[in-house]
Amino acid sequence: MKRKTAKEILAASFVELAAKKSVDKITIQEIVDNCGYSPATFYRNFRDKYDLITWVHTRGVAGIMGRMDTNSYDKWKQTLREAANWFYNEKEYLINLLRHTDGYDSFMRHMVEIHYSALKKYILSVNGNHELDTKEKMLVRAFCLGAVGLVCEWILGQYRVTPEEIAGVCEEALPEPLKKHLLQTRENGFNLS
Repeated sequence: MKRKTAKEILAASFVELAAKKSVDKITIQEIVDNCGYSPATFYRNFRDKYDLITWVHTRGVAGIMGRMDTNSYDKWKQTLREAANWFYNEKEYLINLLRHTDGYDSFMRHMVEIHYSALKKYILSVNGNHELDTKEKMLVRAFCLGAVGLVCEWILGQYRVTPEEIAGVCEEALPEPLKKHLLQTRENGFNLS
């Protein structure tokens, strides 16, 4: 059995507190008291509470994005659905985070960077690692900015749709010039249906 690291224990303590209290009201002392650690242990692992928040989010989303198969368009679509389900399952925590921190813009930028890196890497893997031109990079960034903004609005209740529906909208929003890269797997004999 794998033992949890201090980072994991501190993160679990924070998430547990966030289930009961506004994120902006949670102190470092409360986080460490909740799990039996000292502030010194906290600061050996995180710069501040927002660093911990970023680590929790990155770990969840990057894990999903990291499983994206490099040879299947269907796997890319499945990854969108897995991410939407993760956001849905973490909805209360994310609502607390988005509504009760000064870090909304920072959180959005961080999410965009995770998604931008993963999508760009995926496209490069299916197009033979041919570098994207400036317009294609901008299209990847625009798609990620829009998808992340849409997902945050969905988390906050602006749209009452299922995770599958929000993932479907994100899939349909992918710009046509980028689809050609993702659909190149057809020439390699992979199943796209």
